[in-house]
Amino acid sequence: MAITSMLCVQLGLAASVGLFDQIGPEGAAWLRLAWAGVVLLVLIRPRPSAFTRANLLACVALGLVIAGLTMLFMAAVARLPLGTASALEFLGPLGVAVVRGKGRSKVWAAIAAVGVLLLTEPWTGTADLIGIAFALGAAACWAAYILLTQRVGDQLSGVQGLAVAMPVAALTATVVAGPSVFGHLTWQLLLVGLGLAILLPVVPFALEMLALRRLTAAAFGTLMCLEPAIAVVVGLLALGQVPGPAPVLGIAFVVAAGIGAERTGSRSKEDTSQVARDQPAQA
Repeated sequence: MAITSMLCVQLGLAASVGLFDQIGPEGAAWLRLAWAGVVLLVLIRPRPSAFTRANLLACVALGLVIAGLTMLFMAAVARLPLGTASALEFLGPLGVAVVRGKGRSKVWAAIAAVGVLLLTEPWTGTADLIGIAFALGAAACWAAYILLTQRVGDQLSGVQGLAVAMPVAALTATVVAGPSVFGHLTWQLLLVGLGLAILLPVVPFALEMLALRRLTAAAFGTLMCLEPAIAVVVGLLALGQVPGPAPVLGIAFVVAAGIGAERTGSRSKEDTSQVARDQPAQA
């Protein structure tokens, strides 16, 4: 589920680049979030009785984080190659893996960190500093997204929490970017935005919420190291961004770390049984 999610994310990002000339990176982020919020509300129709005050606040917090993650990363992609932006953003999940991990999970995180360095090649001094700042902001949001998604997914059945969080993200993005985009919208753009919203964020975020019920936050954070590698491949095939030898070697490191994280990061039976016991109490 996590790997399918990452593939959808990178394909959705590559497709979104085509909207930059028409509505800018912030507009592209807003269009996807707005449609995603509508789609999830219509399809899931979250029940108010399923929410307590605490998990409703967690859903709102998740929505704010999703808005920040989406808009900051789109701004980074407008200035950096897709693989570089994804590698920098991965520092967020990597931080979760290091802080929350135990034993061998920290080894996988260290291997992934080497891969990220090879992918970004900071020693060349050619990267856009503003783009890097946007990507690091997205990294912080991604770390918070992992922790909040696991919490919301454990507390609520299905993807009801996401059906509340996504409209919050859409409203946040509307306040930030909506006014500058409204005058440029066409029916064609709206239809394209609907398709992109399903590809990213509806499908991948739902898959990630389900995956985090089965993996620890540390293992999931390290498994996300595969995303920069997928981004390099998608950037090459879809955007013509050709990686050098160091990024190719970096892919090997992050793939190895991802495989190791998956094999050692399943949540314990006690964790999953506790989730199962808690869900009926919230219904």
